[in-house]
Amino acid sequence: MKKFKLWLITGLVICSTASFVGCGNTASTSTASKDTSSTKASVGIILPTKAESRWPMAEKQFKEAIPGATILYSNGDTATEKTNVESLISKGVKVIVICPQDGTAAAAEVDEANAKGIKVISYDRLIMNTSNVNYYVTFDSVAVGAAQAQYLVDQAKGKGNHLYLYAGAVSDNNAFLFFQGTWSILQPKIADGTFVIENSSVADSLKSTATLSHDQLAQIIGQITTNWDPATAKTLAQANLAKATADQKGTTYILGPNDDTSRAITDSFRADKAVTEIYSTGQDFTQASAQYIIDGKQSMTVYKPDKNLVSDVKTIVDAIQGDTKPADVVTTYNNGSVDVPSTKAPLTIVKKDNAEDIIKSSGIYTLTNGTVNPVK
Repeated sequence: MKKFKLWLITGLVICSTASFVGCGNTASTSTASKDTSSTKASVGIILPTKAESRWPMAEKQFKEAIPGATILYSNGDTATEKTNVESLISKGVKVIVICPQDGTAAAAEVDEANAKGIKVISYDRLIMNTSNVNYYVTFDSVAVGAAQAQYLVDQAKGKGNHLYLYAGAVSDNNAFLFFQGTWSILQPKIADGTFVIENSSVADSLKSTATLSHDQLAQIIGQITTNWDPATAKTLAQANLAKATADQKGTTYILGPNDDTSRAITDSFRADKAVTEIYSTGQDFTQASAQYIIDGKQSMTVYKPDKNLVSDVKTIVDAIQGDTKPADVVTTYNNGSVDVPSTKAPLTIVKKDNAEDIIKSSGIYTLTNGTVNPVK
């Protein structure tokens, strides 16, 4: 069984409101609280926030796959997430699925659930530094970052191309994995002068370093973090543009960490008259970014269908109930304490030339007269 070693996020004290997207209402939101006969195990699901478009889409998939599960939102707040876990424990669930606000902080919640005999599935982002995570369902986050970077490399023309780097949240282990993948592809092209980093002095100082340490990654991400928040991304992009000279603009190459932040960043760049052309990346295949790609406002996104992860969760839940080993668990990821049995779902790269076909075949969107709409 192949093992993948993750960067560990330790020793970082981050405002919990900065995780994934900005802090919203601190009250949790619950839907579908009763178990049904179609799901033998009692399941609780904790998602990060409704403020980012991906998670309500995931909620819909969960409702279809695991009817009767309790679905709670932590609204970008680790304290609310802890309250949600305690609520599910009191409710008597047998399985808790958590997409953590802070992968390290969530360890205490997992330990609390384990003490009550509850199985824990870490969803999308790995919960770190605890032996009590039973399963992890995920995509290949390093491959996501590599795909984003490869797209930018493929569009580069000559030398001296203006590169603007942006990243997720320092409290999110996936942000490190995404940037690790990105750096593996971009670094040689930065070192040889194909790209010039225009907005990160830290990344520029490390341009000759092929493999970054965790501390080096943290320094770069800390300088270019969006905290997965579009408003933060917009403010940072505007600050970068205000500092840049006209000859640092023109045709620009933008590493947008995910769709919601990418749109905020590229909207700011388009508003600058010195920016003449933009190549930009994203991930999550949100409705708004699918529309942006159709309209030529975003260059690409990485489609990570939550229906695949949800399907993996359902398989694991069924196996837990049947006291068997789930067949879809094919690898492990080390969380700093144990090698967590894990799934790894496939990715799809969406660009202008294939966007229409992928939208129509996705099962989540329709395309009518150039307009992307959700499937009702």
